[in-house]
Amino acid sequence: QVQLVESGGGLVQPGGSLRLSCAASGGTFNINIMGWYRQAPGKERELVALITREGTTNLAESGRGRFTISRDNAKRMVYLQMNNLKPEDTALYYCYLQTRALDGYWGQGTQVTVSS
Repeated sequence: QVQLVESGGGLVQPGGSLRLSCAASGGTFNINIMGWYRQAPGKERELVALITREGTTNLAESGRGRFTISRDNAKRMVYLQMNNLKPEDTALYYCYLQTRALDGYWGQGTQVTVSS
């Protein structure tokens, strides 16, 4: 069974930076897409960024110019570098993985709070 473990969340002041990491484990599977979604209180889960195995990225407009997604295929990890964070970035950030068999998996989430 695929397991995703996120890390790197926390409390940061507006304008600060955080780097989220997500490690995939749990067996033999071929990863297609990895990425991040987020969910703020009272709102629906939304896309933050996705990256394919080949490195093609899809970044939500809210993060363009501030967020960068990257991955290490050998380590089965995906990262989200978030700069110039804003209070509206406060949310629970979920790691997402899609295998080549098109099965989707979610992590438990890591909290990001942007506040002075």
